Amino acid sequence: MAGLRKASAYSKRKARPYTRKSKKKQKSYIKTIPQTNVVKMHMGDAVGFRDNKYPIKLSVVSKEKVQVRDNSIEAVRQYLNRFLLLKIGKEYYFEIKIYPHHILRENKMLTGAGSDRMQTGMSQSFGKTMGRAAFVKPKQEILFIAVQNKKHEADARQLIASVKSRMPCKVSVQTEILKK
Repeated sequence: MAGLRKASAYSKRKARPYTRKSKKKQKSYIKTIPQTNVVKMHMGDAVGFRDNKYPIKLSVVSKEKVQVRDNSIEAVRQYLNRFLLLKIGKEYYFEIKIYPHHILRENKMLTGAGSDRMQTGMSQSFGKTMGRAAFVKPKQEILFIAVQNKKHEADARQLIASVKSRMPCKVSVQTEILKK
């Protein structure tokens, strides 16, 4: 049963690993690039947001340096979008500010009797692609929700509090009142 490895196997890296991808296939170290799981980046009333219809902006900001996998971003997006529609209706704007550019690799190792004769160990251990992630720096905005009034702000804050467990890092919520 091969599933996803836990996020701690990949998160909190000190330096960006070298994973070169080029338009010319011969120059690429990574031959196949996995498709991202994040379906949409902007949800809600984009026209109303452009016209300053939503003065209250709630931003979810990271407190630490971490990698956020695309399946985590998509889980947060689906949860927030669904419950924003149920609780607030169509009077909101929601945007994800990070994009999973980094490609995760995995060097699969065999276990059991005789496995040492079947694999190469750490020689040529670049690994095969198995997913994507976004690098997030401290104090970087991950997503934001813009709403019309204080009642909607309370509902959005409650939803963000329930989303914190789906994020691989500690986050804070910052409120900004935009001028009309």
